[in-house]
Amino acid sequence: MTARRQRAPPALIHAGVGGVVVTPSSNGLWLLGTERSISVSAALLRQTSRDVLSLSGRGGSAGITEVFMRKTAPLFFFFSLLTGGFAEMDVSRVILACGLLAGASWGSKTGQPPKTSCRPGFSQNFYTVIVSGDVLHGQSILKDTALSSQRVKFEDCQRSREVGFISSDPNFSVRPDGTVYTQKEVANLSEPVQFMVTAWGLHDPHIWETTVKLALVGHLHSLPLTKMGIEEMLSRVWDSQPKVIRFSRKHQRGSSANGLRRQKRDWVIPPINVPENSRGPFPHMLVRIRSDQDKDVGIRYSITGAGADQPPSGIYNIDPISGNMFVTQPLDREERASYHLRAHAVDMNGNQVENPIDLYIYVIDMNDNRPEFQNQVYNGSVAEGSKPGSSVMQVTASDSDDSTTANGMVRYRILSQTPHSPIPNMFTINSETGDIVTVAAGLDREKVSQYTLIVQATDMEGNLNFGLSNTATALISITDINDNPPEFTVRTFSGEVPENKVNVVVANLTVVDRDQPHSPNWNAVYRIVNGDPSGHFTIRTNPITNEGMLTVIKPVDFEMNRAFMLTVVVSNQAHLASGIQSSLQSTAGVTISVQDVNEPPVFPVNPKIIRFEEGVPAGTTLTVFAAQDPDHFIHQIVRYAKLSDPANWLRINRTNGQITTMALLDRESMYVRNNMYEATFLAYDNGSPQASGTGTLQIYLIDVNDNPPVLVPREAQVCERSRPNSRINITASDADTDPNVGPFVFELPSFPPSVRRNWTISRLSGDYAQLKLRISYLEAGMYEIPIIVSDSGNPPLSNRSVIRVKVCPCDHNGDCSATGAVAAAGLGTGAIIAILICIIILLSMVLLFVVWMKRREKERQAKPLLIDPEDDVRDNILKYDEEGGGEEDQDYDLSQLQQPESLDHIINKTTGVRRVDERPVIAESQYPVRPSVPHPGDIGDFINDGLRAADNDPTAPPYDSLLVFDYEGSGSTAGSVSSLNSTSSGDQDYDYLNDWGPRFKKLADLYGGGDDD
Repeated sequence: MTARRQRAPPALIHAGVGGVVVTPSSNGLWLLGTERSISVSAALLRQTSRDVLSLSGRGGSAGITEVFMRKTAPLFFFFSLLTGGFAEMDVSRVILACGLLAGASWGSKTGQPPKTSCRPGFSQNFYTVIVSGDVLHGQSILKDTALSSQRVKFEDCQRSREVGFISSDPNFSVRPDGTVYTQKEVANLSEPVQFMVTAWGLHDPHIWETTVKLALVGHLHSLPLTKMGIEEMLSRVWDSQPKVIRFSRKHQRGSSANGLRRQKRDWVIPPINVPENSRGPFPHMLVRIRSDQDKDVGIRYSITGAGADQPPSGIYNIDPISGNMFVTQPLDREERASYHLRAHAVDMNGNQVENPIDLYIYVIDMNDNRPEFQNQVYNGSVAEGSKPGSSVMQVTASDSDDSTTANGMVRYRILSQTPHSPIPNMFTINSETGDIVTVAAGLDREKVSQYTLIVQATDMEGNLNFGLSNTATALISITDINDNPPEFTVRTFSGEVPENKVNVVVANLTVVDRDQPHSPNWNAVYRIVNGDPSGHFTIRTNPITNEGMLTVIKPVDFEMNRAFMLTVVVSNQAHLASGIQSSLQSTAGVTISVQDVNEPPVFPVNPKIIRFEEGVPAGTTLTVFAAQDPDHFIHQIVRYAKLSDPANWLRINRTNGQITTMALLDRESMYVRNNMYEATFLAYDNGSPQASGTGTLQIYLIDVNDNPPVLVPREAQVCERSRPNSRINITASDADTDPNVGPFVFELPSFPPSVRRNWTISRLSGDYAQLKLRISYLEAGMYEIPIIVSDSGNPPLSNRSVIRVKVCPCDHNGDCSATGAVAAAGLGTGAIIAILICIIILLSMVLLFVVWMKRREKERQAKPLLIDPEDDVRDNILKYDEEGGGEEDQDYDLSQLQQPESLDHIINKTTGVRRVDERPVIAESQYPVRPSVPHPGDIGDFINDGLRAADNDPTAPPYDSLLVFDYEGSGSTAGSVSSLNSTSSGDQDYDYLNDWGPRFKKLADLYGGGDDD
């Protein structure tokens, strides 16, 4: 067991009146307690001893009371399950760490320290080191001999700490690497040896301790307790009186009569172990916390941490007065495996009396969880024919219980196998890893394609008496290998094929294969190994039925071969498995009969090429294009017809295939390509059904000189003044071919004479010449120059061509200037004349329009202004352009007579001017303004404008309104008609009105009648 010393000792363990702690060993039980507490468990221990000894075949028991030498001090005992005896140990050297028997395996493992961050020290509180087999009983062991390959592991978190080790046994110790060795020669090692190892830092005051037990091979045998025994022991331990935990006393370093005194190190508080799933009653007391000062002052106790005042809170509580610590409910290790609490002691004023102590509570695992498979159904596979020991699959189950104890140690086994063929146990499973492997040979997919296994997982290391179990299903598919070669269903196949047919299935070759369908082990591959040297046939595989389709890929001829005898071999895409031989039935013969059919006539030479000169006259025989009938055994008549003749030049004789011309053959025709003319002809027989074949005749036309050359280009320009660069390059084109084309001969004709006088031509090469001015200056304009071009044919052909040359002024660069822009734009003489005619016509139309306007003006001036009857006197004041009259006659506003802009002055007249019957409710509208007279003589237009204005006036009658006539302008001195009176008779003399003409005769009669009137 482990005891660990700290620099700041928190507390000491003192066994209470009824406290007992039990932990398993490889061959016994370690107990810590007092006489009373161990006596309480005596019956249990004796019963356990008797059960174990009876199971092991040993008998007897031993007493327990003789070992209790002390009544109050803590006692440390070892109860041997092999002998049933007790042995007392030195409590000052060994302190029990945590750990209960529940769920633990009977081995060397003990409780582990709290899982915290890395803390330097021994990794275990108790080590059981098995002495190597070469160290026998009774033999002497030399000094510095390593006793075992097992090591006592020391954790150095800083990896730089220098640590020393010392053993309580002078014979044995531990090296820095953890190896247990002999410090001196040991004469005899026949019994287990246990000693304590202390480690301390060489440069710091830390001290660590652990217990090492040297176990011999003969002392390792032990038997596990039954489940009932474990539960009984746990219940007794749970019901025993809890131990008391006291706060450590505060020691002060100081001087005394004896000098300085060193503070004594305190022991670490061991964990409190609580089994899970306890039935209570609750709350159940775990420990009692006490302070040595509780007799002097009033103490109040409290606990803090997760499970007390932090979530999950309320699991643990403490009586603040008595210090009794309780658990209030059942615990579940799978939810939380440990708790870390701190106990506090304060006085009545809340002042800290003791340093807080750490309490570690471990939840001891119970076997309350079944193993759970990750899947309810596992799928695996193995190839058929696999050897024993072949891996198949792995099943995995997990147990939520502690995996370091038997509660969480799962073991596997196979419960059943379906089917049992060929034997009931074809597979086995590794009990620890769950790997399923084959046991026997004989897996055959064609017989059994799948096995179903029921696999059981049991905890407690597979103990079926008290372990919990669960099952899953493993489906094992037997994968196929190519252990069955394909075999033909019959040894001989037959078929028929018409001649000259391709892609025709002649025969279907059927096979059987017991391997997995549609796999490479089943898919058939056919080969023709004999009987088809020319490659007329091939065999394609039907992907659905796996049949071989014998197909014609090259036409067969009845006249050449009337039958074929083929040898066919079938195999698989995949190679046969090792040790499997091909079957004799994998080879078959195929007999193919060729059927004769009416074959079409065949032209022996197709296409047929002949050569002729162009220009062959109509009716010329070119060739005989005859066909042959391949049906030698049938006498048939062949006839011919024309199928394609683009230019319609040819004719074919219907009986013998003779071809003659119907027109001249022209090589330069659009239907000739690369001197070749092509026509197609048809040959057919009189068989049933009728068969026909086509043949192509290609006529290569030899050129003759039948096309004169043509001058190129047809237009050019040159400067009016001769310059070195004022030259025109000319050439010629000829539709013929060599030797009927160039070199060409260029020359100017002798007529008209001006051509040779003004121009000259010189040859540059066989196909090119230059035309240029002979004189230094030629007037600008367009000139048509004839040129004679001759080719080199035999006989040569000539052509008189005309080139249009524009002579124009040029700038210093030799380019035509703006003066020649019209010609440069492409305007010829006709275009210029047309433009001039248009201009003349336009000017004539303008002149005619002006004359017409003058005549119209004269007619208006000759026409009288007004031709009215004598009595037609209108009350208007007209302007007659009369000269004369005094200032009094002209004292009026003429603009008001011509274009009144407003009638406001009429509206603003006094009431005496208005009519009594005028409309009173609506104000008089203003008349629309009349436009001014454009010309005094155009009185008709003026009247028409006034008429239109009056017609469009919305205020015109029929309603009664004041109509104004004879308005002569404002400024009259008379306010009304009644005010027109005369003061003398001279003022009433109106005889002058008679001089105004007939239009004013009425007025003269009214005012100039005298006294008689």
